[in-house]
Amino acid sequence: MNRKLTLALTTALAMSTLLAACGNNNNSSEPSKAAESSAPPASESASPSAEPSKEAEPFTVSLRHIQIGDAQKFRKAILDDVVKKTEAEVPGLKFELDGVEDAANRFTKLPAEMAAGNQPKIFDLFGGNADALKYAKAGRLLDLTPILDELGIKDKFLNVFGQFTLDGKIYGLPIGGSVEGVFYNTELFSQNGLNPPTTWDDLIKAADALKGKGITPFAMGSQAAWVPNMLVNTIIGRYTNGFPNGIVTGEVKWNQPEVVAAYDLYSDWVGKGYFTKGELGKSYDDMLNDFAAGKAGMMFDGSWRSSAFKEGAVAASMAGKVGFVALPALPNAAGDQTSLNANYSNGYGFSSDLNDQELAAVKGFIKNLYSDEMQLRGLLEDGVLPSMKLSDESLAKVTDPVVKQVLDVMKAAGTTFVHFDAIAQKAVYSETELQLQKLIDGKASGQQVGDAIQKLQEAENAKTK
Repeated sequence: MNRKLTLALTTALAMSTLLAACGNNNNSSEPSKAAESSAPPASESASPSAEPSKEAEPFTVSLRHIQIGDAQKFRKAILDDVVKKTEAEVPGLKFELDGVEDAANRFTKLPAEMAAGNQPKIFDLFGGNADALKYAKAGRLLDLTPILDELGIKDKFLNVFGQFTLDGKIYGLPIGGSVEGVFYNTELFSQNGLNPPTTWDDLIKAADALKGKGITPFAMGSQAAWVPNMLVNTIIGRYTNGFPNGIVTGEVKWNQPEVVAAYDLYSDWVGKGYFTKGELGKSYDDMLNDFAAGKAGMMFDGSWRSSAFKEGAVAASMAGKVGFVALPALPNAAGDQTSLNANYSNGYGFSSDLNDQELAAVKGFIKNLYSDEMQLRGLLEDGVLPSMKLSDESLAKVTDPVVKQVLDVMKAAGTTFVHFDAIAQKAVYSETELQLQKLIDGKASGQQVGDAIQKLQEAENAKTK
């Protein structure tokens, strides 16, 4: 699961009427497999840059994705359709799909492949200094700027390239966006006479009332610390300005009073029983299951979770019973209370080491995935906020009430900030997870957590001076 989405992005998204991912739950990898292939009709163009040829030599292109597990099935279906269409257009092409769990791809497999120079030809890529920009500096990523110009789609994107741009060149394409906020069980709230948690007072009243009825206020699965980190980082954003960009410049310190206050607040909620009992032993899937079963009244998560509550999805029983709101304004806090943790950090990157056939395949893949049709499908079927501009006509097709609320939340944002792990060094990010789990376990105070992270942050910052 970089906070550089700013007011400019918010404004651009609002003008397109839209105004506008990770959680993963599986530590196993899906075996590599080739998608079905069909021969293109002789009249079709082979690719944006090649003519069809019946004599084309067969070739394969490796494609690493993270769409594994039932929760990702809608996104995987879109990818499969793009693969099939591109194979039909590019003579001789067959993709070799390799499904890998998100964290394993981002923190283990891809870094090792990049270091060795044997990265897949197409792969899931996270933006920011710790991923895309680092690989771009090392010369491992394909400069996509001329390809976007050739395909005529560069201006069709929203202002989403900040985390993938180095020296004016674009090295990755965000597939879509997300915003983090509070999902709540509208049925439980109504049965207990509770207001939607749109103000801090209503949020706390709801938490206390639910707990009094034996219902967990917030479903939480902290076995993987990125899950509670979502809430903690939004609370930090409520308490202080300049986060997360300021952590690498020294403008913001992990142990300053405002940031420590965020950790103290989370610790206080743990003590009050606001989270699932034994959250450190609960997975991200468990969190959703507890919420869907009515064991918890609220759940802080990314907007991508909206797809879980539709027909045929993992939590279809909750269809029509879920609302979505931003974390309410925190009284007497110094941060921008309208700011949201929202960004376009995840997408696809492409190897700089491509032959002519592979380049044709890459162009075809980009053309087919980054299209009005697939962007709209991502929004309608999977709740992924488009990275490209959609017409009013397309947006009118959105009928899912939760997705509509997500769009409304984005539209109301004053500013946005990106996930801090796109800014922070990998070692710092890992330390935040370690320290947060210690906090949850009662083995560290907010101040101790802040001091430990800041010590490592300063050491990592010094390496770049």
